[in-house]
Amino acid sequence: MKVRTLLCATLLSLSSGSVQASVPQGMTLKLMHEGVQLVGTLKIARTDELLGVWSSAGRARLLRCEPRCKVVTSIPMPGTLTLGTDARARVVLGGTFKVGQRVGLVFRLKNAQIVSVQATVTR
Repeated sequence: MKVRTLLCATLLSLSSGSVQASVPQGMTLKLMHEGVQLVGTLKIARTDELLGVWSSAGRARLLRCEPRCKVVTSIPMPGTLTLGTDARARVVLGGTFKVGQRVGLVFRLKNAQIVSVQATVTR
């Protein structure tokens, strides 16, 4: 129930024009065993911190991989954050997904910024 409330509040705040980050193009979700991993780049105007990512499937796990991956509560963003299989920062979402499925993602940043993204599931 809290996730739905958060998503509704996020969508309402998006309609009021509070987004200050550039909306990323070409974000994809790479299909993995029992979930997906976000692949792409998120650019923002200044240094910030990623606090969480949500979708209709629930909250994603934020991982920092140096060299082993650990679940963290936030990921620092020096202006550009690259996410993916070979990146130090990873975002993984558990659940059942199909290739070609479009998934809406909501990024929450520390400075009260919210970014909404549509990503397509690929292999």
